[in-house]
Amino acid sequence: MRFLVMVKATEQSEAGAEPSAEMLAEMGAFNETLIKDKMFVDAGGLQASSRGVRIRFARSKPAIEHGPFDRSKDLVSGFWLLQADSKEALVERMSHAPFEDAEIEIRQLAEAEDLEPALIPEMREQ
Repeated sequence: MRFLVMVKATEQSEAGAEPSAEMLAEMGAFNETLIKDKMFVDAGGLQASSRGVRIRFARSKPAIEHGPFDRSKDLVSGFWLLQADSKEALVERMSHAPFEDAEIEIRQLAEAEDLEPALIPEMREQ
């Protein structure tokens, strides 16, 4: 199973503050354990929402909104794409991430087999 782990934005990350060298070293060591245990697929940090764009789709023309965005609790500042045997195993592992005053959200990816009934025959073959 694959999971997206989203690191929620903070006032500091939205202000463009860089993590400390100590935090980067701790995160690097944590990521090494994920790699060693074959859980790591990808990870990265995101720039502040002031450099982002949102496109809202409706029945009319798409609405384009340039950052910064409000609702900072809804914003993401980084991510991991991980694989694990279960959500519970991933929750246990991520509970040891080297964060202070942070929040993460874990969501399982919808795989092709989850969408099987909705796939047209040509898509199944791919």
